[in-house]
Amino acid sequence: MKLANVKKPYEGYFWPDTYQINYGDSVVSVFKRANQMMREKLDYEWQGRDKSLGLKNPAEALVLASLIEKETAHNQEKSEIAGVFMRRLKKGMRLQTDPTVVYALGNQYRGSLSKQDLKFNSPYNTYRHKGLPPTAIGAVGQASLHAAMHPATGDTLYFVAKKDGTHAFAKTYKQHRYNIKKYLKNL
Repeated sequence: MKLANVKKPYEGYFWPDTYQINYGDSVVSVFKRANQMMREKLDYEWQGRDKSLGLKNPAEALVLASLIEKETAHNQEKSEIAGVFMRRLKKGMRLQTDPTVVYALGNQYRGSLSKQDLKFNSPYNTYRHKGLPPTAIGAVGQASLHAAMHPATGDTLYFVAKKDGTHAFAKTYKQHRYNIKKYLKNL
């Protein structure tokens, strides 16, 4: 990273893509290109962001985009998830997003999260700490980056993954508890 002139944090600062590598190209040159591409995409999205967005800088937007990326593979939901996260941040609520716990656990993660895992002490654990984690938790794609800077309006504050990989959104905690029973515990 030093040779590529990439400064910490590294997570999220490389654009995931297929790169043509020519004979004689160094590993450093590939990292430089991926980092430069990420910075260009981030800057472009930041310049065109929703101006009422409550994020202070592009780095925060990248962190938010990484949470969105880890929450859903469904591009049509990304903006709605971004909206939930932004409303929760604005209200001072914890984000309580499982991917941050998985990231915090690292090699200790065993494929599913327990109630004990949600108590894991890490600045990345958004069940314990309010606000965004200190850095991104993974690479982001274009849809997540765009969604982070253009969150959907609305009043939903909760979502839960359904068995098909999409999410059920809820305005109230009562409705959210119902969705958990319906989609995760089979009513």
